[in-house]
Amino acid sequence: MSKLSRLFAVQDMTSGRPMNTLIAFSIPLLIGNFAQQLYNTVDSIIVGQYIGDTALAAVGTSGPILNLMLVLFMGISTGASILSAQTFGAKDREGLSRLVGSTFFLVVVSGLMVTLAGFPLTGFLVGLVHPPQAVGEGAITYLQIIFIGMLGCSAYNILSGVLRGMGDSFYPLVFLALACLMNIVLDIVFVRTFGMGIAGVAWATIIAQGISGILCFIRLLRMRESIDLNRRTLTPDKRLIWKLCSLGFPAGITSAIFSLSSIIVQNLTNSMGELTIAATVAVMRVDGFAMMPNFTFGTAATTYVGQNIGAGKPERIRPGTRDLLRIALICASLLVAAILFFGEGLIGMFTQTDTVISLGVRGLRWQSLGYIAFAVSQVLQGVMRGAGETVIPMWISLIATVVLRMPLAYLIAFLTTSAQWPSGHPDALYSSLLISWVLAMVMSVYTYKKGSWRRKLPASMQQML
Repeated sequence: MSKLSRLFAVQDMTSGRPMNTLIAFSIPLLIGNFAQQLYNTVDSIIVGQYIGDTALAAVGTSGPILNLMLVLFMGISTGASILSAQTFGAKDREGLSRLVGSTFFLVVVSGLMVTLAGFPLTGFLVGLVHPPQAVGEGAITYLQIIFIGMLGCSAYNILSGVLRGMGDSFYPLVFLALACLMNIVLDIVFVRTFGMGIAGVAWATIIAQGISGILCFIRLLRMRESIDLNRRTLTPDKRLIWKLCSLGFPAGITSAIFSLSSIIVQNLTNSMGELTIAATVAVMRVDGFAMMPNFTFGTAATTYVGQNIGAGKPERIRPGTRDLLRIALICASLLVAAILFFGEGLIGMFTQTDTVISLGVRGLRWQSLGYIAFAVSQVLQGVMRGAGETVIPMWISLIATVVLRMPLAYLIAFLTTSAQWPSGHPDALYSSLLISWVLAMVMSVYTYKKGSWRRKLPASMQQML
């Protein structure tokens, strides 16, 4: 098998040099994460340039609310990724087939649940963050349309988690790239040609997400070399569903913590005015690209550790973790340098308003300092999740985000109030986030070295780590 074809194949990470297998798995995953972030960024660029700062602020206001409603998908996806990695590593064809069948069932149930809960509650949820009236109206329009397409979003998020757990990071990349291209084309057609405004952006997003979800479903149906899908294996297995949910529950809680804290901090952001909201949206879009490698290597750690535990090869975990930390730190350092150097141009893609650009550049400078710390946290927490320990990462997120970040943001805002900034300086939003990331890194390093995350493993494996 050539190096190029190996890069695009399903990765068995239980043999060979850890560095080689991790790079081969991470490259398509990194490109896929780039495509997913591009998905959101294109929306924001088109909204900011062709509709205006108010619409850009509306999309930004929608983000934390939408993320809160997606925690169910994130939890199931995490559980499915861990179980599929361990089952694939153990070469358990029957168990993997039944796992995929039960996951199909959860895709449908979770997608319908979020649609039925989210659509009628949209106005209430937007009201929680007290946006300016025009911003709130745009956010409601955007979110209601997005909630209509939750089944497609559920399918992609959960089924791509299964594929990645099986070592397939290439096809989720292809499907995301196609969806991203479709999203760009539809954005331009709906917004510029048909003048549909923010509603056009939302319709473009759910159509593209639906296509990517369908393609993940088809990919799994055709993976006959690894799984057997028939009436028996497609029947939901209560034991597997419970195991999926119990593994994914802490990850879902973690996502919910982030989302709730974002909603509370969004309330503070909204009190600082429309220009601050627009600047924060631009910062978060750039931040999404900077975070890509960190999330990529966290996912790679989970898959790598899960497969090797399933294969009974725990001795490969430590060298793989060291290699992944090296890669993550190098990438994070390069990204920080790029953001510091090109910050003004990056924010300028989203808006032509000088004040928004100035605020956005300040925000990027604050947050860029924390990306290296976040890289360490993601890798070490990914290792813990791959071992089946999802509770410790949840507690780390709870302490760093809820106990520290939220109160700190409001405290710094209170201490920086002035005639120009009656609700506090926007620096409060970014400096508090930086401090929380550093704390999360310290806690992740401590818990990893302490080794309490190994308790989920058999005693014989614990002794080998």
